[in-house]
Amino acid sequence: MREISVYPSGNFNRRYAPIDMIVLHYTGMKTDQEALDRMCNRVYNVSAHYFIFENGDIYNLVDEQYRAWHAGLSFWKGVTDINSRSIGIEISNPGHEFGYRPFNAAQISSLTDLCQDIIKRYHIPPENILGHSDIAPTRKQDPGEFFPWKTLAKNGIGLWTDNFICSGDLSADEMLCAIGYDTSREEAAITAFQRHFYPEALTANAPNTLKRLRAVHEIYCKKGNKNETL
Repeated sequence: MREISVYPSGNFNRRYAPIDMIVLHYTGMKTDQEALDRMCNRVYNVSAHYFIFENGDIYNLVDEQYRAWHAGLSFWKGVTDINSRSIGIEISNPGHEFGYRPFNAAQISSLTDLCQDIIKRYHIPPENILGHSDIAPTRKQDPGEFFPWKTLAKNGIGLWTDNFICSGDLSADEMLCAIGYDTSREEAAITAFQRHFYPEALTANAPNTLKRLRAVHEIYCKKGNKNETL
């Protein structure tokens, strides 16, 4: 793994729960310096544990023992204080507002090494490797439909399936809720699901979101899952 440089932010407080999640973000700002300045400025009350530059360099902004302020108003499997339970990683990308683009190999290589290390140290389950849009579907789009979730899953980070299941008894709302999503606005939850697990539905108008949802629901609810990619 690349050497990690310390670039301290004062935006943190103590945790109230053990770490069992990783939340991935894009910066969504025009420049990296703007993003760093924002995460280190107390006016904005925002931060993350790590920042990954476009060239793959990694900055540590908040020590892992502390609660960084990256998740905001969020929800996953009934948990609302996700900041207390997670490591937040910001990845350089201008985002949907300023020219969203695919993430490059250097970034994903650094992210892979970093996540593998965090997962090993905290025994984080694969179903708790999430994007900001997963935990805040009505507010956030990041890391977005260009993010290579499938590649990460092949490297032991999160879950993925290319399968479709053609029939089932559960509704979309029931399956999204079982996976972990806030379904108070089902349409937003479905879009967040697509961004993570079926981006073709957003980028190429691919059909069968419900069939992909059934397949993802199956792997999320399977007992004893060993971080396999189906």
